[in-house]
Amino acid sequence: MTATHAILTEAQRPRISRGGGASTVQMVTPDAGSGAFLNGFTDIPAGASIPLHLHDCEESVLIVHGSAVVEIDGTRHDAKAGDVTWLAANVPHRFINTSDQPLRIFWTYASTAATRTLVETGETAPILAEAR
Repeated sequence: MTATHAILTEAQRPRISRGGGASTVQMVTPDAGSGAFLNGFTDIPAGASIPLHLHDCEESVLIVHGSAVVEIDGTRHDAKAGDVTWLAANVPHRFINTSDQPLRIFWTYASTAATRTLVETGETAPILAEAR
């Protein structure tokens, strides 16, 4: 039987290290019943960032808490809690926490098969593989 809904609790989902103190919790995934998108939280400590990367599908990010410099295709933008980004597929980007407070983002990928490619190395991996 196909799932029709889910109530997910962050504490019951695995936390995935992203390096540099950043971590991610995948929330809506195919194991929760999703057939069309992925979403979750990423926490980035004060002074840290995630590496420059891109995805093979559209992505939207809501800044839940804190502020950030969002680097998108070589241009830096200031963003704060409540701001939302939208990115087309294959646009290099990253979130940089230049503040002295934690940064929390909520991301959504427009595909359950979404991948992340690290710009520095060219390494590509499925988002869902990070939880394994």
